[in-house]
Amino acid sequence: MAPPNRYVRQSPRSTGTSRRSLLAGVAALGALGAAGCSRVAKASVEPGGDLLERLRAQGVVRLGIAGEIPFGYIDKDGRLTGEAPELARVIFKRLGIDEVQPVPTEFGSLIPGLNSQQFDVVAAGMYVTPERCGQVIFADPDYQMLDSFIVRKGNPKNLHSYRDVVEKKAKFATGTGYAEIQYAVEAGYKESDILIVPDQVAGLNAVEAGRVDVFAGTAVTTREVVKKSAKAEATKPFKPIVGGEPHVDGGAFAFRQTETKLRDAFNVELRKLKKSGELLRILKPFGFTEAEMTDLTAKELCRG
Repeated sequence: MAPPNRYVRQSPRSTGTSRRSLLAGVAALGALGAAGCSRVAKASVEPGGDLLERLRAQGVVRLGIAGEIPFGYIDKDGRLTGEAPELARVIFKRLGIDEVQPVPTEFGSLIPGLNSQQFDVVAAGMYVTPERCGQVIFADPDYQMLDSFIVRKGNPKNLHSYRDVVEKKAKFATGTGYAEIQYAVEAGYKESDILIVPDQVAGLNAVEAGRVDVFAGTAVTTREVVKKSAKAEATKPFKPIVGGEPHVDGGAFAFRQTETKLRDAFNVELRKLKKSGELLRILKPFGFTEAEMTDLTAKELCRG
């Protein structure tokens, strides 16, 4: 989404696409997103941008999503949902914008699509990284995230970190474009030996079938996907090591660099939701817990 994604998702959660799910639903809405592109507000030219005022006038904001559970996706009933779209509904309503509309795309196309006016804001749980901060501006994170592994029941190889995976020569898998690719490589795992699968469901299947020993993803996606598995479990969440230090990722909404007024107004409402506890209530149905709530800022994460 998730995921980086949550990746180095260019690589949450790197380069490439993010975790993919409900692709049929996303494809079904692709035409809708394309058809509505003419309604996307154009680039602002005044300092700070005037997008907020224009969105209020038209009454709708278009959200770039990447079809990734639980971050932003189209459910089986064709409804836009996920932690980011549901949060967007609340915040944009408070900002005087009543309607949100999805524009489904590949994760790797989110930032280019935003900057080329295909939609107004990225609502995909995108990880805030220094590289991305050079291309867009971020709201403060609405969640923080640790990593976790999907392993066979009982965790027979006793895998709890990327270093464990390397030392025990475990067969390792992760998702397309996931930041976990870089985390494993930094720990010493050979990138060409990593099995890349589409998403966490494919990762679970690979573990259950014995094709790999471990699949790495975010804590929220791994613990949700194993709930109905009789063969696999999720490990305790942990901080990956980045640059020799334990690292915590944070996911946030992204805006065009000219639109600081909209970003700042969004942040004001986000802080209110954090203070009241309503943010957790909004995110909880998607598997987020108190442990994922955060006071991290975009400024901190942009520094790396």
